[in-house]
Amino acid sequence: MKIKESLLELFESNKGIFLSGENIAKNLGCSRTAVWKAVKALQSDGYSIDAVPNKGYLLSAETDILSSQGIRKYLSPLCRSRLEITVLPSVNSTNAYLQENIGSGIKDGYTVLAHRQTNGKGRIGRSFFSPPDTGVYMSLLLRPENYSAEQAMQITTIASVAACEAIETVSEHTASIKWVNDVYIGKKKVSGILTEASFALENKLLDYAILGIGFNAYPPEEGFPSELDDIVCSVFEKRVADGKNRLAAAFLNCFMKYYTAQNHEDYIEKYRKRSLVLGKSIFVYKRGLPATAKAIEVSSGSDVSMGLPARALDIDNHGGLIVRYEDGSIETLSTGEISIRLQTAHPVV
Repeated sequence: MKIKESLLELFESNKGIFLSGENIAKNLGCSRTAVWKAVKALQSDGYSIDAVPNKGYLLSAETDILSSQGIRKYLSPLCRSRLEITVLPSVNSTNAYLQENIGSGIKDGYTVLAHRQTNGKGRIGRSFFSPPDTGVYMSLLLRPENYSAEQAMQITTIASVAACEAIETVSEHTASIKWVNDVYIGKKKVSGILTEASFALENKLLDYAILGIGFNAYPPEEGFPSELDDIVCSVFEKRVADGKNRLAAAFLNCFMKYYTAQNHEDYIEKYRKRSLVLGKSIFVYKRGLPATAKAIEVSSGSDVSMGLPARALDIDNHGGLIVRYEDGSIETLSTGEISIRLQTAHPVV
């Protein structure tokens, strides 16, 4: 580990406490000049570090910069032992970054976060708004053994529950889930999840999955774009000390707890209780759905799709949504096929 990274780890473990240059040098096995250079480099990265004669260096307790060192100090023993964490200044998308590096030997549990995404990925080809330094944008590489397609569906379900619990761990908000992958505070979306998977041709079992999740940690300085302002929100209303690191760690702790558990019924029941759609009238819409007597043109902003009116009945043990259409037929909807809207959108006249 480089001196700069080692120093940041030391600072993160002693945030708000003065550390003498001499003791830091002994701890890191380097010269005091090397310590000074590392401090300057961290300050250039935006860290608020005070240098006071006869006292030493102090990392401000109010610092809120996403880092692997800042995240790891909040991780459970399970996560510390299983996860390798990398934080990058900017990527096109954290999911795409992992996809591009699959062949480089990265292992199960490899986790990448970015301060900014230039082309964040959402479901069904949509983008995910990812401004710099206001969100937590993260992807995990998962290689569970002998996972079927049905089991792979559970990854998104687990992540949704974990996202809700993480938000409630670090804030005073209550979070809920709009099937299948959107997390809400009140009536506004605060987090989105995208799971991409690769299956072996010979046995149809999961080769690997990439779980991507994005949180709006803070409102952007200039506010959300006008087209998003009425439909999205953030976990925190204003900057809080270590907010992003605590949020990232809380999600990883909750996700890995369920992901590694033998009994999955616990999180499924929690998913059901947090559902925004169960018992509600909804529109189910699929790409390419033909205009029939049963389909209704549903408009939400600039997004217009052919939707089938239905009622959300239940969520099965694999995370599938069981719906009943107006003709009485029942279908279980699986991830990746469809999206839904509550019947608050008005049919186009």
